[in-house]
Amino acid sequence: MKLIIAADRPRLGDWVAEHAAADLKAAIESRGEARLIIATGASQFEVLDALAKRGDVDWSAVTGFHLDEYIGVAADHPASFCRYLRERFVSKLPLRDFHYLDGLGDPSETILRVGAKLTTAPIDVALVGIGENGHLAFNDPPADFETDEPYLIVELDQQCRQQQVGEGWFPNLDAVPQNAISMSIRQIMRTSKIYCSVPDERKAEAVRATLEGPVSPEVPASILRQHDDTILIIDEPAASRISPATREAAETL
Repeated sequence: MKLIIAADRPRLGDWVAEHAAADLKAAIESRGEARLIIATGASQFEVLDALAKRGDVDWSAVTGFHLDEYIGVAADHPASFCRYLRERFVSKLPLRDFHYLDGLGDPSETILRVGAKLTTAPIDVALVGIGENGHLAFNDPPADFETDEPYLIVELDQQCRQQQVGEGWFPNLDAVPQNAISMSIRQIMRTSKIYCSVPDERKAEAVRATLEGPVSPEVPASILRQHDDTILIIDEPAASRISPATREAAETL
């Protein structure tokens, strides 16, 4: 895993967008199509804003996949990831297709239907983040590192649910759903290129544990260190707890 420290969030977003666009264009040139996994949340604001402005990608050849979604949340709810993706990315581009996870549908049917579409061909690029508890997608600790299922029904822990309140998506903890659909760890790891974008000081401890602790289900994002082509890109506040040695080995923007 390569570590990059960006001076600020806009620079982080621009860099990821530039390089993810290049990967998508290479896939289209090679296979005639590209397949993209997209995360949500505050960490992805700048990334998706910059990527949606890339006019050099043939978006009609790109199929997108939804990373995770709350169970029981309608697509027009302010915290819905379907709504987030539609408003911030999908509606802005002429994508070939985008496969949403329906928060109000039968979760078992949803994970089978979207999972079947996800696994028909390689995934070229994944845009992900890390939670305050070290989660990857909605795989809270201890995460399942073993299942080969593309999507799982998961229970959200209190720290994860509190993060959603802290980011302003829900008014209080009781309003945050206790369960969600999440892409599995192994499915994320099958992606050819992973860009993990993590801004903000509140993620600093999770970043430190991801980079410097053991690879463990207790820090789900630590598994990214075992991926052949992952870039973890963080801003200065998120880098505030890493060791001098880790910082020395990082690239800076």
